[in-house]
Amino acid sequence: MAAYIVRRLVLLVPVLLGVSLGSFGLLQLVPGDPALILAGQEATEDVLAQIRHEYGLDQPRPIQFLVYLRNAVRGNLGISIQSRQPVATLIAQRFPFTLRLAFLAILFSAALGVVAGIIAATRRNSAVDLTALFGSLVGISLPIFWLGLLMILVFSVRLRWFPAGGSGTLTHLVLPAIVLGAASSAVIARMTRASMLEVLRQDYVRTARAKGVRDRRIIYQHALKNAMIPILTVFGLEFGYNLGGAVLTETVFSLPGLGRLIVEGIFARDYPVVQGAMLVVATTFVLVNLLTDIAYAFFDPRIRYE
Repeated sequence: MAAYIVRRLVLLVPVLLGVSLGSFGLLQLVPGDPALILAGQEATEDVLAQIRHEYGLDQPRPIQFLVYLRNAVRGNLGISIQSRQPVATLIAQRFPFTLRLAFLAILFSAALGVVAGIIAATRRNSAVDLTALFGSLVGISLPIFWLGLLMILVFSVRLRWFPAGGSGTLTHLVLPAIVLGAASSAVIARMTRASMLEVLRQDYVRTARAKGVRDRRIIYQHALKNAMIPILTVFGLEFGYNLGGAVLTETVFSLPGLGRLIVEGIFARDYPVVQGAMLVVATTFVLVNLLTDIAYAFFDPRIRYE
């Protein structure tokens, strides 16, 4: 197990290198001058040249990327062009909120998706099964920003059950977590249904039923545990997608998370902030999937990593 974890951590290096190169290259294609945004439209060329020199924007782009990599290896993600604060400090202030939101969203989607998938699989081709499939299709199809605005209109403006935005209490996270986890719950429900249907066809399930074992025990103690491997894979992927989907959710609900920081950095052409935030999200995504792979051995003792 230790050797497997070390190998996966070593493979983390080229992944992060590719993410850094991709985010850097895409930001260079975005029109606009960070120095002009920072100094204003009335700034002189001397002032703009001074700002570009201060942040290294006057260097060739390959040199800028190599300097960024050198500093990132040392733990220095640079200085924000807009706020003049260290990028690592800004991320440390915002990332815990996004991580908490993504965790609540995956809890909601896991609970709803697994239950819906089990019910649909055990009642195949019934009205309940068709309803679950239709609901999962709707959940996957709804855009996050549209669903967020609809939830605000219904549950905040009309019913006044939850705040429309901001942070501070757990109630501020209820609507964003539901909106962020809606698509994930639909994916998990469909995967759970497909995996459970495959397991329920196995010989040992028919044998258990022939021996008179109760259906509830067969489903939750035998079938579900053996069906969890593909479901766990979806959990890991969806958690990473929730970190990325938080960009829209945090913008709609005005939440002080990493996603909103990325949006603000893109509008301000704040390259260090966007690159640093993307690097943190990618690192978290890979580590979560590593934990998912390790969890396979818990649900299936036949899996070994030697």
